[in-house]
Amino acid sequence: MDPKNGSVVTEFILLGFSGGWELQILFFATFSLIYSATVLGNILIMVTVTFSSTLHSPMYFLLGNLSFLDMCLSTVTTPKIITDLLNEHKTISIWGCMTQMFFMHFFGGAEMTLLIAMAFDRYVAICKPLHYRTIMSQRLLSGFVILSWIIGFVHTMSQMVLTVNLPFCGPNVIDNIFCDLPLVIKLACMDTYTLEFFVIADSGLLSFICFILLLVSYTVILITVQQRSSGGLSKALSTLSAHIIVVTLFFGPCIFIYVWPFNSFAGNKVLAVFYTVITPLLNPIIYTLRNQKMQGAMRKLQFQHVISIQNF
Repeated sequence: MDPKNGSVVTEFILLGFSGGWELQILFFATFSLIYSATVLGNILIMVTVTFSSTLHSPMYFLLGNLSFLDMCLSTVTTPKIITDLLNEHKTISIWGCMTQMFFMHFFGGAEMTLLIAMAFDRYVAICKPLHYRTIMSQRLLSGFVILSWIIGFVHTMSQMVLTVNLPFCGPNVIDNIFCDLPLVIKLACMDTYTLEFFVIADSGLLSFICFILLLVSYTVILITVQQRSSGGLSKALSTLSAHIIVVTLFFGPCIFIYVWPFNSFAGNKVLAVFYTVITPLLNPIIYTLRNQKMQGAMRKLQFQHVISIQNF
């Protein structure tokens, strides 16, 4: 369609979930509970890591930053998803859509990088325990965090700088629960084949390469431990299992979305929910329910808080 002959699009329509009001209300209650638990759980981890002296170690420093990114990633999309469940007309302004996509790829790219840093931390802790504190210095940890934010920013800017000026003058319906970059690009009033390919190469390959690097790093750790001590393998598996679960559940839906990004299929919205709503909740669940040290630190802080209130 010629942009000169069509109306300029100022907002997009999100189709969201199909179903009656009963189902919409069920989704509203479920997602509201999940989002509340995500925010509270990740804030609890950040507060515990910050104020508990027993958790002032590289692994928990990175975990606190991961919790912050998870909370931000969920906040970019979930509140809008929840409010749309109560609205008959689910719309989002074009700039609101661009902002949502910018921060989704910003926090997502940063989290991918931080997960690699956490894998390196586990490698040093398990394979080079005597040099752990020397290698994982505060300077290196700060560098990891800063690098993750830089990569996230570069990742999102490389795509958004090409998307923000696209002409939208025709269809404005997005068959998803939030602004998904591949689907938004298809609505542009111009040939976007090259840009579509670039998005796949940028987001899809970045996710896939990071995932493969993480799997390779964990495999190297397990092989190294097995060669040194058969008894240490079970301990290493126990330590790494939480990290492997987080990595698999974070990258799995992301990679799948970008393998078939421009085709609509039945599970697309399910994957979108899993990636943006469910996954950010898994971090506090996995790292608190499976981590006795974290649970002990939380109980200690709670006890100290009760004592301080009584003394006051």
